[in-house]
Amino acid sequence: MIAPYAVRLFCLCLASFFVVNLSAGLIVSAASRGAMRVAGTMRARVAARFLFGIRILPFALGIGAVLGLCVPSYLWFEPQATPERVGVGCLALVVLGAMSWFVAMGRVSRALVVASRCRRIWKETGHEDHLPRESSRAVVVEKDAPLLALAGILRPRLIVSRGVLCALSADQLDVAVHHENAHRVSRDNLKRLFLLMVPDSIPFVRGNGALEEAWAKFAEWAADDEAVQGDSNRAVSLASALLRVARMGAGPRLSFLHTSLVGEDRDLAARVERLLEFETVNGRPASQTRSLRLGAGFAMAALVATLLAGPAILSSVHGLLELFLH
Repeated sequence: MIAPYAVRLFCLCLASFFVVNLSAGLIVSAASRGAMRVAGTMRARVAARFLFGIRILPFALGIGAVLGLCVPSYLWFEPQATPERVGVGCLALVVLGAMSWFVAMGRVSRALVVASRCRRIWKETGHEDHLPRESSRAVVVEKDAPLLALAGILRPRLIVSRGVLCALSADQLDVAVHHENAHRVSRDNLKRLFLLMVPDSIPFVRGNGALEEAWAKFAEWAADDEAVQGDSNRAVSLASALLRVARMGAGPRLSFLHTSLVGEDRDLAARVERLLEFETVNGRPASQTRSLRLGAGFAMAALVATLLAGPAILSSVHGLLELFLH
C-alpha cells in the first residue's frame, strides 16, 4: 500500500506500540508469579503500588517508545517529498495494534455505561446527607440492599444504602467509611480506569488477569490497614462490618470503576482473618518504599540520558523503522 507521510507515521506508531507492548507484556506475564510472591513480602500499600506498576509497565514502555523514539526519529529523518510503500507485515501489525486499542476502549465504554446506569438509579432513589462522624456528604440510597461503595473517577462520592446504615453500629460504620475514604485517597477508581484502558498484549486475550486480581486484593488490604490505624478494636469492628454486610445478601451490580466494601470479594475470608490477627501482619519496613522510589528514579534518569544521546540513537531507530515499514 502506497501511503503519504502522515499515514506512514500513524502506521509506524501503531505497529511500534503493538510490538513493544507485546514483547513487554509476554515478559510481565512470565514474571507475574514471581512478582506476586515478592509483593507478598511487602506491606499492603507498597505491594499494591508495586503490582499496579508492573501491570501497566508494558503500556508505559509502548507509549514511551512511540513518543520518545518513533515519532522524533521519523519527524527528524524521514523526507516528506514523496509517498512510500507500507509493507504487508507492517499493515498486519497495525491491524493487531488497532484491535488491541479497540478492545480496550470497548471495556472502558461498557464500564462507563454501567456506572452511568448506577448513577441514574442512585439519583432517583437517594439524597445527599451527612454521615455520623463524617464532614463530607454521602449519597444515601433509600434501599435495603447491601451497598457501601465509592463511585466516581475524579471526584469520587460515597454511596451507602439505608439498609447498611441500619445494619451497622456507629463504630462499624465509622471504620467502613474510613476504608472507602482510603480508596479515595489512593485514587483506586482512577487506577481501575487505567487497568481497563491498557491494551492487552494480544487482542481478545486477557493475559494478566491474575496480576490485576492480586493488585485488587492488596488494594483492599491497604484500605483495611488505613481504616484500622493500628487499633485492634477498629480491626474487630471492620471485620464485623464486612461479615454483616456480606450476610445481607447479594448487592446491586456495580461497575468495575466502583470500589465496594464487599462487592464480589472472593478474598473476604482472608480479609476477615487478617483483620482479626492484624497484630501479626508485618511487612517490609518503610525503607522499602524509598528503595522502590530510588529504583524508579534511576530508571527514569537512565531513560533521559539515553534520549539525550540524541541524533545517533534516533538515526539508528529511523533505520529500524525503515526496515519495519517495508
